[in-house]
Amino acid sequence: MTENTAKKLVGPQNMRITESKRTKDMTAIELRRRVIESIYHAKSGHPGGSLSICDILAVLYFDEMNIDPTNPHDPDRDRLVLSKGHAAPALYAALALKGFFPIENLNTLRKVDSDMQGHPCMNKIAGVDMSTGSLGQGLSIANGMALAAKYDKKDYRVYVICGDGEIQEGQIWEAAMSCAHYKLDNLTLFIDLNGLQIDGTTNEVMSIGPIDKKFEAFGFNVLSIDGHNEHEIKSAIASAKKCKGKPTAVICKTVKGKGVSFMEDEVGFHGSAPNEEQYKLAMKELEQ
Repeated sequence: MTENTAKKLVGPQNMRITESKRTKDMTAIELRRRVIESIYHAKSGHPGGSLSICDILAVLYFDEMNIDPTNPHDPDRDRLVLSKGHAAPALYAALALKGFFPIENLNTLRKVDSDMQGHPCMNKIAGVDMSTGSLGQGLSIANGMALAAKYDKKDYRVYVICGDGEIQEGQIWEAAMSCAHYKLDNLTLFIDLNGLQIDGTTNEVMSIGPIDKKFEAFGFNVLSIDGHNEHEIKSAIASAKKCKGKPTAVICKTVKGKGVSFMEDEVGFHGSAPNEEQYKLAMKELEQ
């Protein structure tokens, strides 16, 4: 990315992306650049699963969610629970580019005394709706938020992102039963189906298929999409909003490490930071 391009992407005060200057796929690419940069400077982190959800976050934060960086605790705001908390670099990038905090803070990821912890903490970072890290808990938490909206007669929506390896956790399926039982049609679950987890492929570690049939059996409205296609993500969200009486699960077929050729579908980059040579190559590949 050239200096002039960067200036077009960010505002003068907090370097955030503005809606009027955003073009198709631009935000997701910029999120990926920030993910790589922050993990490189931290010398640790989880690039693979962060890169695979950038398109989902781009659509949610810059097209769909009712949120205001100047009022991060607005009781009527939409909520997002990043259940796969190790993908925090992608969430941090989205929040920074949206204007919740200065973008230069991203390069303090995992540093001593930094608010940019390895997993998101709601008590430290504006815009983080729930602290996450222990896998399998996010859907239960999102259920509580969605149920509260029903009881309080609020019309905000709740979004949750789970990893495909994460849904091997039993608590996910207890939460799925609860979600359907209470007819939480104000909740949308995104499943990051990239096929890899820390120990190998999901099929090798613990087969999770057929995911669509399982969530249908648990009472969900189920949609299957290309998780890197902006149009399909938007269409899925629109369909979820129209569905009444049941929650929606959006199964997103993604590529772990998306956007960086040598990281794509490589389990080794689940939790490994790029070295200097890899960092430079990745940033070059992500030039806009």
